[in-house]
Amino acid sequence: MKRRNFLQKASLGSLGLGLLPEILNAKTTSAKYDKSNLVSVTKNGTDIHFFSEKIIDPAKITFLTDTHLHKKDERELPFQQFSKRMANAYNKTRHFQTGEVTNPEKAFENALKHAKESGSELIVLGGDIFSFPSEASIEWAFNKLEQNGIPYIYVAGNHDWHYEGMKGPMEDLRDEWIEKRLLPFYQGKNPLMASHDLNGIRFVTIDNSTYQISKEQLIFFRSQVEQDVPMVLIVHIPLYVPGKSMGFGCGHPEWGAENDRNFELERRPQWPKKGHTKTTFQFHREVFEAPNLLGVFAGHIHQSSMELIKGKPQFVADDNASGGYLDIHFNPMLQKDKKLLLLCQH
Repeated sequence: MKRRNFLQKASLGSLGLGLLPEILNAKTTSAKYDKSNLVSVTKNGTDIHFFSEKIIDPAKITFLTDTHLHKKDERELPFQQFSKRMANAYNKTRHFQTGEVTNPEKAFENALKHAKESGSELIVLGGDIFSFPSEASIEWAFNKLEQNGIPYIYVAGNHDWHYEGMKGPMEDLRDEWIEKRLLPFYQGKNPLMASHDLNGIRFVTIDNSTYQISKEQLIFFRSQVEQDVPMVLIVHIPLYVPGKSMGFGCGHPEWGAENDRNFELERRPQWPKKGHTKTTFQFHREVFEAPNLLGVFAGHIHQSSMELIKGKPQFVADDNASGGYLDIHFNPMLQKDKKLLLLCQH
């Protein structure tokens, strides 16, 4: 299969790749405030508030991930052998807060309705919106988003483009089904790496749905770090944090064939024996060293969590298939709070 190339042309140059021990020696710490960029973060249920002196105008977004829509019609008949397992995986779910019976379609509609009623200015779709690239699901979700009217951005998850058992390298299959089915969701942006600005805040989407990061993506991320604007990173698979499971697989030091438990169940190629590329480990390190990074948002795990590495927070959202979402508020730092945080440094 000839690979479709969505990557922007860029000179690779010298990547300055780091070594694995440098990643493993990174310590999880409490937040440290730089006088030039004071940041505070609070979480209360599904509400997250960022406060930063770099934020000039307030903004609010709604983040949702892992809806796992699986609608089918006659167009799906040729692909049934590849979609059968996931088509039966989320027919009925229980709401993550109330325990009431729900389903992915209802949960998606409710999240969009909530975003509109609560004044969100942007909807961020964090991947696995689909259990497989069904035309019926994709058209249904696209129409719902267009009818809702709030601007949205999207990064793919590992299920969005995966027909289980279909032959070929994961990167090639991702490119193929992005082009065939998912392309409208990117609205002209590069599917594998893009930036989107809202009220002076930059939202950077990096597709890590194969668990790995390419050289082009690393170069693109570096170009965003060089900009003096508050930045939020959106990925599907959470970045590794010490003590977390293999689900936090992007940059996990034990990711690889030896610990790939699901490749037969998911009928996909086994993870490489050599594990992650040096580029993936370098990306992991540079994310948590980025001075303008406010935080990372991810999905994949279907369970809410928050972690800190080098004072940078990573938030993982509950799955939207069970009604989950996050409301994220970005606020200017008040002078009284700035004085307090500066005082705490002395």
